[in-house]
Amino acid sequence: MTAGHSHWSMALSLCLAAGACSHGQTTASQPAPQAASNHQTTSAGTSKKTANGQYPYTDADVNFMTGMIAHHSQALVMAGWAPSHGASPSVRTLCERIINGQQDEIATMQRWLNDRGLPVPEAKPMKMDMGSHHAMMPGMLTDEQMKDLDQARGPEFDRKFLTYMIQHHKGAITMVQQLFGTNGAAQDEATFKMANDVSADQTTEIARMQSMLAAQPPG
Repeated sequence: MTAGHSHWSMALSLCLAAGACSHGQTTASQPAPQAASNHQTTSAGTSKKTANGQYPYTDADVNFMTGMIAHHSQALVMAGWAPSHGASPSVRTLCERIINGQQDEIATMQRWLNDRGLPVPEAKPMKMDMGSHHAMMPGMLTDEQMKDLDQARGPEFDRKFLTYMIQHHKGAITMVQQLFGTNGAAQDEATFKMANDVSADQTTEIARMQSMLAAQPPG
């Protein structure tokens, strides 16, 4: 009886040990990548998702889209003055290209914000008070600079337009660099593509405007 009891205890011990091993194997087989993925999502802090769980974005992405709409809006005003301010044919052509390209980008950025249930600013001119958020964005012209450009005509308008728009475009590129330099930002495919397009297009236009400015007659 004692021997039987000993054999029974040994069998029970082996069974329990096997069960513990089996439980350990089951725990180890849980998908580790999912746990890591969850950690990455929560550690981002500012990462957000839409109601359908797609398109992760950050506050930096929202600020970029919102700010770039205002930034582009000022460029549309500047370029829109070309016909009434005696701009040369080459500057008028440049302005038409800027208007077409930036209107399309504004519509895309407004749609991006709307799809995520976020406030959608209108593309309209605004006073650039130096204490305002928009006035602090890189490259934005002050009210005095806008007035200076608005008062120019003919070749003087061409020179000032090219000078100010180069400043404006460089500011937009700085905004892209700031976005890409923010941890966790521009992971959304649409944001990444928009920022890249802005940087590429405006870098190309800066080079074109610098050549045009160098060819201008002395003021």
